[in-house]
Amino acid sequence: LCFLSSLQLVSLLLIGIAAWGIGFGLISSFRVVGVVIAVGVFLFFIALVGLIGAVKHHQVLLFFYMIILLLVFIVQFSVSCACLALNEEQQSELLEVGWTNTNSARTDIERNLNCCGFRVFYPNATCAADCLRTLHCRPCAPIMEEYAGMVLRFVGGIGLFFSFTEILGVWLTYRYRNQKDPRANPSAFI
Repeated sequence: LCFLSSLQLVSLLLIGIAAWGIGFGLISSFRVVGVVIAVGVFLFFIALVGLIGAVKHHQVLLFFYMIILLLVFIVQFSVSCACLALNEEQQSELLEVGWTNTNSARTDIERNLNCCGFRVFYPNATCAADCLRTLHCRPCAPIMEEYAGMVLRFVGGIGLFFSFTEILGVWLTYRYRNQKDPRANPSAFI
């Protein structure tokens, strides 16, 4: 049951961080926030299914909880390893792809980091940063690259930690699922 609570904690954390980002204006892309909230709600629902299955000692619910938790583990472990394995050149390429493909993220980055342009600042370019008034803006790429490695290591480490708690949850669910229900009629097992 403690692993069900850790999954619920992760799901509530995802929902809370997404709401916090929107509330403070750090993120203006409703698509990104919507996906994060949807993942949080999905994980909360899965944790609730596992909790009901454990309390009711329901074999089918525990089986589905175990399978879905195993799939979540595989995805989360893979993404965490990918975050930890990216070198600086790959991080730079990833940032450039994100910069060129999303206007809303570009606007958020320029506004929050007070920078304009990706690699080069053009004084006559459209920019959401306050530094455009003084025409002394830094390009955004060096600022983002400064934080990208640290953020990827942090996210990868946290994801790796929770992925191992999930595989432990799968193992415990498997063990608990195969136990006899203590409320059942003892002669039913003979």
